[in-house]
Amino acid sequence: MQLEDSLVRPIRFVFILWAVFAIGLILPFDLAVLGIYPRTLQGMIGILMAPLIHGNMLHLISNTLPLLFLGIILFLFYDQIARKVFFQCYFFTNILVWIFARQSLHIGASGLVYGLASFLIFFGMFRKDFKSIIISLIILILYGGLVYGIFPQQPGVSWESHLMGALVGLSTASQLAKVKIVAT
Repeated sequence: MQLEDSLVRPIRFVFILWAVFAIGLILPFDLAVLGIYPRTLQGMIGILMAPLIHGNMLHLISNTLPLLFLGIILFLFYDQIARKVFFQCYFFTNILVWIFARQSLHIGASGLVYGLASFLIFFGMFRKDFKSIIISLIILILYGGLVYGIFPQQPGVSWESHLMGALVGLSTASQLAKVKIVAT
């Protein structure tokens, strides 16, 4: 896959995040009500919507840059499985948050960030081919500090989303490690 093609999907997704944020600024209600509220019927809408909703500009920016970088790496080097990885990290993370997280609203795309980073790190470890190991090491160096985010520390931060994203990324990497990827 060419670089231009690998840029399109991550940029499109980040554009949607920014568009939702802009719409939220003009609406007469807080979009956070569409987040994940665990184990409630209303909170199920958050499985789809939560990663699109951010509490403030800093929250949005802190997810934008990693999503662009990790998304481009994923679609550039693993295009044949990238959609499946993205889908699983997006939806399975949110389903697990809905099932297991504490009773609080959970919003933002950081669970997806953790899922993609975890996938890219563990995929190289499981595949053991040169390209995947190099990518794994680069992501580990750049994002290894994310491990601290899977523990409860800051009030108002969904460490559960971080933890579930990391577990889904790990599981997805294990599941797809044996898939034959044809060099493009």
